[in-house]
Amino acid sequence: GPPFGGPPFGGGRGRGGPRGRARRGDVRASILALLKDRSMHGYEMIQEIAERSGGAWKPSPGSVYPTLQLLEDEGLIASASEGGKKLFSLTDAGRAEADSGSDAPWEDAGRGVDWEAMNEIRKAGGGLVEAFRQVWATGSPEQREKAMAVVNKARKELYLILAEED
Repeated sequence: GPPFGGPPFGGGRGRGGPRGRARRGDVRASILALLKDRSMHGYEMIQEIAERSGGAWKPSPGSVYPTLQLLEDEGLIASASEGGKKLFSLTDAGRAEADSGSDAPWEDAGRGVDWEAMNEIRKAGGGLVEAFRQVWATGSPEQREKAMAVVNKARKELYLILAEED
């Protein structure tokens, strides 16, 4: 098989996508910030974050619910059952922590990442890997050796770009 694992950047589909993926800490900060306004259900928080980030970030239930559990374990939020759903609210300790944090942590999610550029990079990297794989899979030993030289040269040249003086 090929000398290395899957394509770069996790293979392009599935988690992350062009939506953006904020850091894990942002989920926590966002929940605390949202609960400053009012008590909410977990799915409401997901919708609110998506809305307030202008669609730049919609956290997954897989990141929100464990964080809610953790915050509850830490005594920062409390939950009450309401119509079979859990309604979360800040405890005094949670309010103190929320007040010391950001008022709109979800805003960072839409900032500083140019998703168009990221997709270009993913395509370029993926295309290079695909071409190399094909040579590796079907090429003669000489062709494989040439392909290896090309990839190594490209890597060196990329690092040289960083070494150049501005």
